[in-house]
Amino acid sequence: MPETIPLINLQSLLIERDEMNAGVVSQIRSALAESPSQFRALRDVADKLESALAQGKGDPTKLGLKLGIASFFLGRMERAVELLKHGKTALALFYQGQALTEMAKHDEALKALDAAAKSGYAASEVLLHKASAQRGLGRYDEAIQTLNSLDPYVKKSAEYLFQYGSIQLARGNKEEAIECFEKAIAADPRHPGALFHLAFQNDLQGNDDDAISLYERALQVPPARLGTLINLGILYEDVGRYDRACAVYREILEIQPDHQRARMFLADASASLDQVVVDDTESPEKYNAVLDLPVTDFELSVRSRNCLKRMNIRSLGDLTRCTEQQLLTSKNFGETSLHEIKAILTMKGLRLGQGLEVQPKRAHPAFNPDEFSPAEQALFSKAVSELNLSVRSRKCMNRLGIATIGELVQHSGDELLECKNFGVTSLVEIRGKLKELNLKLRGD
Repeated sequence: MPETIPLINLQSLLIERDEMNAGVVSQIRSALAESPSQFRALRDVADKLESALAQGKGDPTKLGLKLGIASFFLGRMERAVELLKHGKTALALFYQGQALTEMAKHDEALKALDAAAKSGYAASEVLLHKASAQRGLGRYDEAIQTLNSLDPYVKKSAEYLFQYGSIQLARGNKEEAIECFEKAIAADPRHPGALFHLAFQNDLQGNDDDAISLYERALQVPPARLGTLINLGILYEDVGRYDRACAVYREILEIQPDHQRARMFLADASASLDQVVVDDTESPEKYNAVLDLPVTDFELSVRSRNCLKRMNIRSLGDLTRCTEQQLLTSKNFGETSLHEIKAILTMKGLRLGQGLEVQPKRAHPAFNPDEFSPAEQALFSKAVSELNLSVRSRKCMNRLGIATIGELVQHSGDELLECKNFGVTSLVEIRGKLKELNLKLRGD
């Protein structure tokens, strides 16, 4: 049998040893990459450091630095900043800057990073993270100048490619950004930022399996980021893996016990674990499931795929709400692409225009647009996408065929809750968005 290599002992590294430097931090990173159990070990070590600090056992400056670094890798950014702001070493200042960036406190992050550079921290590392803070403040040209000031060999690194891609994404240059993120992953397959952004883009396109895989890979690299955990939990629910979703939400609550969204999502996912699934082959749910299938699941030519992407057609249901003429008017979409699309729909018992033949929804008797002011009626015609809903809520709107705000307010809260994976958290979100427009759901 092969000999088992022992894991790095984090207690020995952080408690029994006196020093804390860049070499120790590197070993912490290596330890956390070894096994998920090392995250639990680090939490135990952090608890012991907290206890020692509270009881005054040891040098408070050294204990604070160790606990601050441990808190950073555990994703506890507020605690990390609280502890590291008392440190005057380059290491403390650099990780304080990183934690502040994670908290979107970019002005403070820049000050900490500048102080880290003056204290002797590696200039290239500081500049890369300064570009991130400058981007967070919307100072894109300045961020580009910071990146341009780096040595040529640094510009081949995954972190440089990620930072440059993030600036392009913020400027709306999505294709260039994605290309940069893919290059970053090629340079470092474990780069968490690039993995997250590629996962998020797949998530938006409905490529759930690819998104889940990328989010999972991103979580293997510390620190644990709440945005990654939340998005992954929602995707697990979307594909019916409620046990995994519950585990993810519990992990968020370990990092941030007062995280209300995670608490509410956990309640929704836990309730779904107890639901009984009825096997009804003729049910509307099965038909809706076919309509929800992403077009990316099917073999398509590059031309057809690109045309559908430009037209924002993501699912078979979207295709059934299109006519031949609408497709043919799209640039580069010809008869060959049309035959290809028809074949896919026929295979699933669907056809173009089918979704337009469904009896239009009747407004509920309690909803009469004429009773509202012209300003309110103008709101009703706006696309529901203008509410900037979360990924989960947007998917539910698609499943219910709700395209405008007017269609949304015709539904009651109970009707929305009947939609798969639409829980109390999503309902609270939608009610909040409507309240901002002085609107309500039917019956509210």
